[in-house]
Amino acid sequence: MNCYKLSSHTPLEALLKKLDVTPEGCAILKQKAHLNLIYIKDLKTPAANILKQDALSIGADLAVPKETITCKVPMVDALLIANDKQLKELSIKERVQPFGLKALAKELEELRFTCKHDFSVMGILNTNEDSFFQGSRFSGKAALRHIERMIEEGASIIDVGGVSSRPGSVGVSEEEELSRIAPIVDLIAQHHLTCKAKFSLDSYSPLCLEYALSRGFQIVNDITALANDDVARMAATHQASVVLMHMKGEPSSMQESPKYENVVLEVDAFFEERIEKAKRFGIEKIILDVGIGFGKTLEQNVQLLQHHEHFLRFGYPLLVGASRKSMIDKIIATPIEKRLAGTLALHVKAYEHGASIIRAHDVYEHVQALSVARALQTIV
Repeated sequence: MNCYKLSSHTPLEALLKKLDVTPEGCAILKQKAHLNLIYIKDLKTPAANILKQDALSIGADLAVPKETITCKVPMVDALLIANDKQLKELSIKERVQPFGLKALAKELEELRFTCKHDFSVMGILNTNEDSFFQGSRFSGKAALRHIERMIEEGASIIDVGGVSSRPGSVGVSEEEELSRIAPIVDLIAQHHLTCKAKFSLDSYSPLCLEYALSRGFQIVNDITALANDDVARMAATHQASVVLMHMKGEPSSMQESPKYENVVLEVDAFFEERIEKAKRFGIEKIILDVGIGFGKTLEQNVQLLQHHEHFLRFGYPLLVGASRKSMIDKIIATPIEKRLAGTLALHVKAYEHGASIIRAHDVYEHVQALSVARALQTIV
């Protein structure tokens, strides 16, 4: 008899099928094998004591500060450690408990994650001269050839932008932005490329978005997350998908000492608010983007990637865009032109933590890397 230890990332469902476990058995065992670590902020101390006892009673646990049992402080933070089955049981138990535990029960139910294995690569094309990566800047027929090449390499979405949103960038008028993107939008329409891939406009200009959406574009990539009601109305009218991205401040100043008490919870609250607004305007096709590099320090960017799976609780696809960004340079000094390897490391990690749309400058390399990452999740 021999045995060996499996990785915690082993594709369990495929392994159980290989062992010829019944479908009913697979369903039960999958719940027991996925461990959740859930950080709970500002939990009333009596609630913490109740939750700990309930967790222990079903084989889970709750890590709390040592003075919690004495109730010397009114609120504490806690760490819940539970598999999917225990999480479900605990959410049922807490529905009848006081001290805010009824509301917590609802959140625990939402946080029973499912890993996403499919991915789409969103290729980047910029029609401006101030985008931070020169390799993404194209115009005229060269832009058309680059779009066709990205589609051939496996991009299922092409994101076109006419204004840079890099840290320190300054905006331009709607008319100037339109003069940059209109020739490319027209070429895309003339060559019927919207039949080969989906097209997204990286803009928050109603004028530019109306131009693109009326010519076959299907996605609004809005770094302001529908701050402008006119953009929300337009997206709803065209039944477009909308990327809601979190950004702290404005591009011109967003990297000047951004501060958060808890970046994951603040981004979560932002998404909740903007999703509600999108729905109020009749927008149903929503994509969430935590906004790597948009008003975040290196540590905050890393925290968002480490806990990216948290945002699956909203039930919408997650987009990540860390391509060649300065966080790589902050980890290991690297010029923009040589940040492909670091980009792939960040994006594969984001994919493993729930991202299903990867916005990237280098399409071929991303399709290859993500195809391998997917195989590692599905082949035993």
